[in-house]
Parts: sequence; structure tokens; C-alpha cells
Amino acid sequence: MYHLKHGIKRNPERRWALPDRIFFGHGACAILAGAFLRNPPLEGFYTERIVPDEGFFGNHYYVTDGWVAFDYHGYSGRERLLAHHARGWAGDYPGWGCRIEVVDFDLLDTAELNRNKMLGPDQYLHDPIARAEAFIARVDHPKAFARALRTTGPVRPDDDDA
Repeated sequence: MYHLKHGIKRNPERRWALPDRIFFGHGACAILAGAFLRNPPLEGFYTERIVPDEGFFGNHYYVTDGWVAFDYHGYSGRERLLAHHARGWAGDYPGWGCRIEVVDFDLLDTAELNRNKMLGPDQYLHDPIARAEAFIARVDHPKAFARALRTTGPVRPDDDDA
């Protein structure tokens, strides 16, 4: 797991200068999820949020269809993403735990994000929505989704073979 140097998240210039994966993995994950859903490259996705137990860090937003997830890593099996996230945080913070919530608010609305202790799009040095859209545009979505789907285990309930 990547750890930011102290003070980067509070410094708009240093935060903006982070590479995309680190930028979207350390604070702008909700913006990436919101941009994905605003113009979805694949249908059937919604947002979930990892909410750490009281007193812990590790909040994270990602989009999923229930089997495959998309975040700053790209596409992965949802369970694989959750296990990776939990391993990283629990390895550094013994006792770390979390719950998963479906997100029911606009991830590009500053007031809603602020209520959930996240920065809104107009609170960054430059336009994080445009940055997220450019990040999303670099992905071959059907190919990456198919590769991630192969890691999710047996047959999905909505597959014709089930």
C-alpha cells in the first residue's frame, strides 16, 4: 500500500502533482467514481463505499456491478479489491475493520461530498472531473472488464449458463 508523505493532501499544488493512480487512490476516488457514472463506459455499475470502523482511516469509493469493480487500479474482481484494501489497512492498523455501503448521493456534488468528509470538484487546484475523464478514457473497458470478470470465480447468477 502506498503512503503519502505528510502534508501532501493539505497542499493543493503537491496534491495535484501526484500521479493519477495516487491522486485518485488518496482522496479523489469519489470524483473518479462520479465521473465514471456520469458517462458510463459500461452499463450496470453503481457506487459502493468502504467505511472504516470508528477511529480508523481507509474510506474508499469505487464503482461495481456487484462482481467487477473499477477504481484507480482499473478493473478488478470486487472481492479481490475489497480483500486488497482490507489487507493493506489491517496490516498497518491492527483491529482495522469496515462495512460496505451503497452510495445514494451525487459524487460530483460538493455539498454532498463535504457531508461525507470528501473534497468536492471545485475544491481542488484544477478540474478533477476532467482529470478523471481523461483517466477513464485511457482504459479499454470491454477488454479490461472481461479480464477482471475471469477472476471473480464461477458463473455469475445472470449468466446464460447458470
